[in-house]
Amino acid sequence: MSKLNLTNVIAQRKHKTVYRDGNKCIKLFDKNYSKVDVLNEALNQARMAETGINVPQILEVTMEDGSWALIYEYIEGKTLGEIIAEDPANVCKYIDQMIDIQISIHEQRCILLTKHLDKMRRKISLTKFDDTKKYELHTHLNSMARHDKVCHGDFRPSNIIITPEGVPYVIDWAHVTQGNASADVARSYLVFMLKGEFKNAEYYINRYCEITSTPRAYIEKWVRIVAASQTVKGNQDEVAFLSRFVDVVDFT
Repeated sequence: MSKLNLTNVIAQRKHKTVYRDGNKCIKLFDKNYSKVDVLNEALNQARMAETGINVPQILEVTMEDGSWALIYEYIEGKTLGEIIAEDPANVCKYIDQMIDIQISIHEQRCILLTKHLDKMRRKISLTKFDDTKKYELHTHLNSMARHDKVCHGDFRPSNIIITPEGVPYVIDWAHVTQGNASADVARSYLVFMLKGEFKNAEYYINRYCEITSTPRAYIEKWVRIVAASQTVKGNQDEVAFLSRFVDVVDFT
């Protein structure tokens, strides 16, 4: 008999389904999902809660019929993605809000997190590019400045919940690292691009650069690296699209 109430599905993503049970959320992973990755996600979220970032509190890590599950508090509200879909005329205002939240995350430090540079090195080595391209990418990565800012790793409107009181909560901390904020921005830019939201992508990156006085060319250097890393798990269409960014030396 099931120990968990798995009747109210509120989200479905690759390898996981999220259910609501009253004031709790249950994230149930596929049976073949890595135990290490599940436990690491729970640990990451607990660490983020200690920084003062608004995140749902982890309540329990358990198993259900051979599948790992994370149970955490349910946050009432809508995702920023849902809000944008309901009010597309004001998308720029909501992207500005997204950027403000992202900057507040980058202001945090958590020395126990995985280093972003180490993660990128591993992922570049796992790509299907030839050895010459891998060497070029590793060299490019090694030339980038070392920082220790908290980087969400998958920061997008659907991972931001806005409560009825207007308080933002950030979810899905599976990919959080410590590193260069511009790498995190490059990842968010590519999220928009992969969804075909090219105007939003351009507004996002240009507005971030304007607010933070970051040269766009600097973020674009990270786009190559992050795009390469994302080819590891991407489908065939995504890999083809991302590879275009990997091959570009100068975006301007």
